[in-house]
Amino acid sequence: MSQSIDTINQIIRSRRSIFPPDYIDKEVPRDVIETILENANYAPTHRLTQPWRFTIFRGDGLTKLADFMSDTYRSNATPESFSEAKYEGTRNKVLKSSCILAIVMEVHPDKVPEWEEVAAVSCAVENMWLTATALGVGAYWSSPSNLAALEAFLNLTPTQKCLGFFYMGYHQAKDKPAVRKPIAEKLTWIES
Repeated sequence: MSQSIDTINQIIRSRRSIFPPDYIDKEVPRDVIETILENANYAPTHRLTQPWRFTIFRGDGLTKLADFMSDTYRSNATPESFSEAKYEGTRNKVLKSSCILAIVMEVHPDKVPEWEEVAAVSCAVENMWLTATALGVGAYWSSPSNLAALEAFLNLTPTQKCLGFFYMGYHQAKDKPAVRKPIAEKLTWIES
């Protein structure tokens, strides 16, 4: 039992956001992605609504997403605010990734409040992140500013909302310590 807790402690405490500039040119295999997604499926969910949905971009799908993201930036930028560097950076961030998951939430307003669905999807993403960490896959969750256009691009229904992207790739990032204040500063004990 202590070996299990040591392992989970190590994985939780070493999880970090790993960004595309640190990704290397090595494809994350489909079976690894499926393992990551399978663990997402075991997140807690009130009334078993299981609100998480994922659209997976890899291979040529990444090019389609890069085109969409950069074209959306170009069309929303004024001539004065447009930056060629930002345009290229938007494309390259997508293309440097081995895989990107669009994180989609299916709401069930007749069953549970929306915040509970957001919490369930967030737990699913944390399960993915911890699994990716254990498998040596770098990842991070990003919320793009063009969510309305993105929802149309993803062909979402009126009961679905995009909560961002989960970027993934094998990486060469160096380990870095967590920046957390002590848990004792965040606790209130009531014992009598």
